[in-house]
Amino acid sequence: MCGRFVRSTDKDVAQSRFGYEDTQGILLEPRYNIAPTQMHPVVVIENDQRVLKMMRWGLVPVWAKDEKIGSSLINARAETVDTKPSFRTAFKKRRCLVLANGFYEWNREDKKNKRPFYIRLKSCEPFAFAGLWEIWGPDNLETFTIITTEANDLVAQIHDRMPVILHEKDEGTWLDPELQDPVKLKALLKPYPADSMEMYEVSTAVNSSKHDEPTFILPL
Repeated sequence: MCGRFVRSTDKDVAQSRFGYEDTQGILLEPRYNIAPTQMHPVVVIENDQRVLKMMRWGLVPVWAKDEKIGSSLINARAETVDTKPSFRTAFKKRRCLVLANGFYEWNREDKKNKRPFYIRLKSCEPFAFAGLWEIWGPDNLETFTIITTEANDLVAQIHDRMPVILHEKDEGTWLDPELQDPVKLKALLKPYPADSMEMYEVSTAVNSSKHDEPTFILPL
């Protein structure tokens, strides 16, 4: 799964890398412990151009009776994203890029001991998770979820799932609103190559979502 991640890239670098228009004037302050239900910038297609928007993490389907369902829909499994009622409409029509620099995963030795690890690209470059988004309710609440897939050989050392990291060349395809072929879309939802990533243990201070410090991504 993906339950916590990092986005620390400078605003100008991020805009150049992902090619979006920032019509809302969003301040991209570095975040080192992004947690479910928090607001986060994602890239979507509006009027044939990439636009940066702030959305809440935890997708609320259009048919939901209560927005609280979003806290249990922070991730969507790649294997069933095109068939599960919570995600299948968004998979066809509302895909997004979730900007990130890395993510955390925990090695659960037992119920009490959880050792956090930070995982990123070896290049330390920013990347995008494959995401879906929805608009819900009379107030047009915008929410998103992150798609997960089976872990690559690196992440599999501590967990059997990992978020889908899109290759830069595939980001435009993922965002293309005209593309609705599930076979072509799901072909993008594969584990990122393990030899292009690195993982190391970090402080258990990251275990609490109440704290957000740049020291969290330092090796233990």
